[in-house]
Amino acid sequence: MPEAKSSRPDPLRWTKEPVHRSVSQICPPPRRPLTIADIRPGMENERLGVVRDSMFQNPLIVKAELGKPRERNVSLPGLDFNYGLYVRGLDGGVPEAIGHWNVYKPQPTCHEELRRDYIAMNRGAVKAGLVTARETLLYQQLNDLRVTSEDQRRFKREPPSVPANMTFGIPSRPSTPLFDLLRHRYQQLWVQEQKAAQKAIKLEKKQKVSLGELYETRSSQLRKYKPPVKLDALWHMPHFQKVGRQLDTFPSEADRRRAFKAHREEVAVRRGTLRLGNYTHP
Repeated sequence: MPEAKSSRPDPLRWTKEPVHRSVSQICPPPRRPLTIADIRPGMENERLGVVRDSMFQNPLIVKAELGKPRERNVSLPGLDFNYGLYVRGLDGGVPEAIGHWNVYKPQPTCHEELRRDYIAMNRGAVKAGLVTARETLLYQQLNDLRVTSEDQRRFKREPPSVPANMTFGIPSRPSTPLFDLLRHRYQQLWVQEQKAAQKAIKLEKKQKVSLGELYETRSSQLRKYKPPVKLDALWHMPHFQKVGRQLDTFPSEADRRRAFKAHREEVAVRRGTLRLGNYTHP
């Protein structure tokens, strides 16, 4: 009699088998530009008429395909290409370094020729009685004088003396205090300074002694005093002295005296020949 099959499912039946992926799937090769062979009907870059591969290498013409990353239209080298600068070893590597020691050979120093001492040669030419340019040139050719090594240093610019602990370059900018900016620390400091300034102003006003009524002193009174101006009598012709006035524009004699008194008081501050013009002060 055949054995009855169990209705229980086999637990090993539902276990997922491991999937082995290749290297090309894990690290796919770089994408290359589109070509005419890659274009299929219905794609975004499908074109009518004359089509060239160069059309799919222009980023201004190529459209982005739906569900795919945008093409950058740059053909990358193959998988065997190494990016960066390859420096070939020219020193022989470790065997050559162990075999011998590379010693630096100092270059022979060339002695610099001393400058001609034109001052001494011109002085000698004048002492010898040679004053023309031709005679001075011949004297310099016969007496070639050179400056000494000590005098040569005067013509060379010595390097400036720099402290030993001096650092060259531009100092770096201090870092931005982000923590103080986030918690508005500078605003709080400004508000505190404003409150302290207002408090100091109020305290100064409170301590200020309020002066009472100002009294007039002799100096202030003399400063405001206007000395009376003594006016000389106007000169009249003798034969017109006994002639009375023909026109009287004042209502009464008292008004006439009052008007002439006011005129005499304002003569010093008025303009004009008869002192009847505008006031001199503003």
